[in-house]
Amino acid sequence: MTTIAVTTWSLEQTSPADLLPAAAPEGDVRVVRSETPSPEFSRFLYASVGGDIRWTDRLGWSYDRWRAHLERPGVETWVAYERGTPAGYVELAAGDDGVVEIEYFGLLPAFRGRRIGGHLLARGTARAWDLAERWPGLAPTKRVWLHTCSKDGEHARDNYARRGFRLFDTKVAEEPEVVTPGPWPGAFPA
Repeated sequence: MTTIAVTTWSLEQTSPADLLPAAAPEGDVRVVRSETPSPEFSRFLYASVGGDIRWTDRLGWSYDRWRAHLERPGVETWVAYERGTPAGYVELAAGDDGVVEIEYFGLLPAFRGRRIGGHLLARGTARAWDLAERWPGLAPTKRVWLHTCSKDGEHARDNYARRGFRLFDTKVAEEPEVVTPGPWPGAFPA
Protein backbone atom coordinates (compact mmCIF):
# COMPACT_ATOMS: atom_id res chain seq x y z
CA MET A 1 0.00 0.00 0.00
CA THR A 2 1.29 3.43 -0.94
CA THR A 3 1.55 6.03 1.81
CA ILE A 4 1.85 9.79 1.76
CA ALA A 5 3.23 12.22 4.31
CA VAL A 6 0.41 14.34 5.73
CA THR A 7 1.03 17.46 7.78
CA THR A 8 -1.71 18.34 10.26
CA TRP A 9 -1.92 21.82 11.74
CA SER A 10 -4.00 22.50 14.85
CA LEU A 11 -5.25 26.07 15.24
CA GLU A 12 -7.20 27.90 17.92
CA GLN A 13 -8.87 31.04 19.14
CA THR A 14 -8.97 31.72 22.88
CA SER A 15 -11.27 34.74 22.89
CA PRO A 16 -14.21 35.93 20.81
CA ALA A 17 -12.07 39.04 20.13
CA ASP A 18 -9.70 36.80 18.12
CA LEU A 19 -12.32 36.33 15.41
CA LEU A 20 -11.62 38.52 12.40
CA PRO A 21 -14.54 39.31 10.07
CA ALA A 22 -14.78 38.36 6.43
CA ALA A 23 -16.32 40.35 3.63
CA ALA A 24 -19.79 39.16 2.72
CA PRO A 25 -19.88 37.42 -0.65
CA GLU A 26 -21.87 38.94 -3.47
CA GLY A 27 -25.31 37.64 -4.23
CA ASP A 28 -27.86 35.76 -2.20
CA VAL A 29 -25.72 33.80 0.30
CA ARG A 30 -27.20 32.80 3.64
CA VAL A 31 -25.83 30.77 6.53
CA VAL A 32 -28.54 28.77 8.29
CA ARG A 33 -28.44 26.28 11.15
CA SER A 34 -29.69 22.82 10.26
CA GLU A 35 -31.72 22.42 13.44
CA THR A 36 -33.20 18.98 12.80
CA PRO A 37 -30.49 16.29 12.96
CA SER A 38 -30.49 14.56 9.57
CA PRO A 39 -27.96 11.79 8.91
CA GLU A 40 -28.85 11.86 5.21
CA PHE A 41 -28.21 15.60 4.85
CA SER A 42 -25.05 15.57 6.97
CA ARG A 43 -23.63 12.64 4.99
CA PHE A 44 -24.48 14.46 1.75
CA LEU A 45 -22.57 17.54 2.95
CA TYR A 46 -19.62 15.48 4.18
CA ALA A 47 -19.30 13.45 0.97
CA SER A 48 -19.92 16.40 -1.35
CA VAL A 49 -17.51 18.79 0.36
CA GLY A 50 -14.81 16.25 1.17
CA GLY A 51 -15.02 13.89 -1.77
CA ASP A 52 -12.25 15.51 -3.78
CA ILE A 53 -9.99 16.22 -0.80
CA ARG A 54 -9.91 12.70 0.65
CA TRP A 55 -12.38 12.95 3.54
CA THR A 56 -12.98 9.26 4.16
CA ASP A 57 -13.17 8.70 7.92
CA ARG A 58 -16.99 9.01 8.09
CA LEU A 59 -17.91 7.33 4.81
CA GLY A 60 -18.35 3.99 6.57
CA TRP A 61 -20.54 5.34 9.35
CA SER A 62 -23.93 3.71 9.70
CA TYR A 63 -27.16 5.69 9.83
CA ASP A 64 -27.38 5.07 13.58
CA ARG A 65 -23.84 6.32 14.17
CA TRP A 66 -24.57 9.51 12.20
CA ARG A 67 -27.78 10.04 14.15
CA ALA A 68 -26.11 9.46 17.53
CA HIS A 69 -23.37 11.93 16.64
CA LEU A 70 -25.75 14.62 15.41
CA GLU A 71 -28.06 14.29 18.43
CA ARG A 72 -25.26 14.92 20.95
CA PRO A 73 -25.78 18.13 22.94
CA GLY A 74 -23.67 20.90 21.46
CA VAL A 75 -23.30 19.43 17.95
CA GLU A 76 -24.49 21.90 15.32
CA THR A 77 -24.38 22.05 11.53
CA TRP A 78 -24.44 25.48 9.87
CA VAL A 79 -24.98 25.48 6.12
CA ALA A 80 -24.18 28.17 3.55
CA TYR A 81 -26.74 28.42 0.77
CA GLU A 82 -26.34 30.36 -2.43
CA ARG A 83 -29.71 31.09 -4.02
CA GLY A 84 -31.20 28.15 -2.13
CA THR A 85 -28.48 25.63 -3.06
CA PRO A 86 -26.21 24.15 -0.36
CA ALA A 87 -22.73 25.59 -0.93
CA GLY A 88 -20.85 24.35 2.14
CA TYR A 89 -21.03 23.76 5.85
CA VAL A 90 -19.38 24.00 9.22
CA GLU A 91 -19.92 21.39 11.93
CA LEU A 92 -19.40 22.40 15.56
CA ALA A 93 -19.02 20.04 18.51
CA ALA A 94 -18.92 21.11 22.14
CA GLY A 95 -16.30 19.37 24.25
CA ASP A 96 -15.48 19.59 27.91
CA ASP A 97 -15.06 22.80 29.88
CA GLY A 98 -16.10 25.30 27.21
CA VAL A 99 -13.98 23.95 24.34
CA VAL A 100 -15.68 23.83 20.93
CA GLU A 101 -14.16 22.06 17.95
CA ILE A 102 -14.89 22.97 14.38
CA GLU A 103 -14.97 19.33 13.30
CA TYR A 104 -15.61 19.96 9.61
CA PHE A 105 -15.66 23.01 7.40
CA GLY A 106 -15.65 23.37 3.66
CA LEU A 107 -17.39 24.17 0.41
CA LEU A 108 -18.68 22.02 -2.41
CA PRO A 109 -16.20 22.29 -5.31
CA ALA A 110 -18.47 24.44 -7.50
CA PHE A 111 -18.63 27.14 -4.79
CA ARG A 112 -14.92 27.47 -3.97
CA GLY A 113 -13.05 30.63 -4.86
CA ARG A 114 -16.12 32.88 -4.61
CA ARG A 115 -15.59 34.43 -1.14
CA ILE A 116 -18.20 32.18 0.43
CA GLY A 117 -15.66 30.25 2.53
CA GLY A 118 -14.38 33.18 4.57
CA HIS A 119 -17.93 34.34 5.23
CA LEU A 120 -19.07 30.84 6.27
CA LEU A 121 -16.02 30.33 8.51
CA ALA A 122 -16.54 33.68 10.23
CA ARG A 123 -20.24 32.96 10.81
CA GLY A 124 -19.56 29.41 11.98
CA THR A 125 -16.81 30.52 14.35
CA ALA A 126 -19.09 33.20 15.81
CA ARG A 127 -21.68 30.46 16.41
CA ALA A 128 -18.99 28.39 18.18
CA TRP A 129 -18.38 31.32 20.52
CA ASP A 130 -22.08 31.62 21.43
CA LEU A 131 -22.87 27.88 21.35
CA ALA A 132 -23.72 27.66 25.07
CA GLU A 133 -26.49 30.22 24.61
CA ARG A 134 -28.39 27.64 22.53
CA TRP A 135 -27.55 24.62 24.72
CA PRO A 136 -28.54 24.99 28.38
CA GLY A 137 -26.11 23.15 30.61
CA LEU A 138 -23.04 23.68 28.44
CA ALA A 139 -20.19 25.77 29.78
CA PRO A 140 -19.63 29.09 28.00
CA THR A 141 -17.10 28.78 25.19
CA LYS A 142 -13.56 29.74 26.17
CA ARG A 143 -11.68 28.14 23.26
CA VAL A 144 -12.49 27.27 19.64
CA TRP A 145 -10.12 24.99 17.79
CA LEU A 146 -9.79 23.00 14.59
CA HIS A 147 -7.29 21.11 12.55
CA THR A 148 -6.50 21.22 8.88
CA CYS A 149 -4.03 19.20 6.90
CA SER A 150 -2.01 19.14 3.72
CA LYS A 151 -4.79 17.10 2.04
CA ASP A 152 -7.32 19.94 2.50
CA GLY A 153 -7.94 22.67 -0.04
CA GLU A 154 -4.98 24.83 -0.94
CA HIS A 155 -6.50 27.97 0.63
CA ALA A 156 -7.84 26.38 3.83
CA ARG A 157 -4.99 27.28 6.18
CA ASP A 158 -4.81 30.87 4.90
CA ASN A 159 -8.56 31.26 5.42
CA TYR A 160 -8.22 30.12 9.04
CA ALA A 161 -5.37 32.58 9.64
CA ARG A 162 -7.39 35.43 8.08
CA ARG A 163 -10.21 34.64 10.54
CA GLY A 164 -7.81 34.94 13.49
CA PHE A 165 -6.91 31.32 14.20
CA ARG A 166 -3.39 30.75 15.57
CA LEU A 167 -1.23 27.64 15.18
CA PHE A 168 -0.65 25.63 18.36
CA ASP A 169 0.55 22.25 17.07
CA THR A 170 1.98 20.63 13.93
CA LYS A 171 2.32 16.90 13.26
CA VAL A 172 3.53 14.91 10.27
CA ALA A 173 2.46 11.31 9.79
CA GLU A 174 2.44 8.72 7.03
CA GLU A 175 -1.08 7.80 5.95
CA PRO A 176 -2.35 5.35 3.38
CA GLU A 177 -2.99 7.04 0.07
CA VAL A 178 -6.66 6.69 -0.79
CA VAL A 179 -8.36 7.18 -4.09
CA THR A 180 -10.35 10.40 -4.05
CA PRO A 181 -13.87 9.04 -3.68
CA GLY A 182 -15.85 12.09 -4.79
CA PRO A 183 -19.48 12.40 -3.79
CA TRP A 184 -20.19 9.69 -6.41
CA PRO A 185 -18.05 7.89 -9.00
CA GLY A 186 -16.81 10.24 -11.70
CA ALA A 187 -17.66 13.51 -9.97
CA PHE A 188 -14.92 16.15 -10.28
CA PRO A 189 -12.26 13.82 -11.70
CA ALA A 190 -8.67 14.85 -11.14
